[in-house]
Amino acid sequence: MSAAASFDLTTQEQGHVRTALKFLRARFGGWRPLAKVLHFGESSVGNMAAGHRTPTIAVAFRIARLVKVPVDDVLAGRFPPAGTCPHCGHRKDD
Repeated sequence: MSAAASFDLTTQEQGHVRTALKFLRARFGGWRPLAKVLHFGESSVGNMAAGHRTPTIAVAFRIARLVKVPVDDVLAGRFPPAGTCPHCGHRKDD
């Protein structure tokens, strides 16, 4: 197995990263401001969230660093918190 292959995300982890990106898009007011704080191009972030590009471990780490949670929380789907709409960011208890 190559070194790069050992960092591939599972399909489920990719889905959790996409959910986190969609949630953060709502919190940051769009793809452009989110891409800027994550240090990625706007189209790259949007394409990852839409499933047109595969999310990477680097994206997961940058999300985790941004929101100050362990990367395992992003990969396991514990961020955003349960009960949060991945599209608008609304929480049931807000």
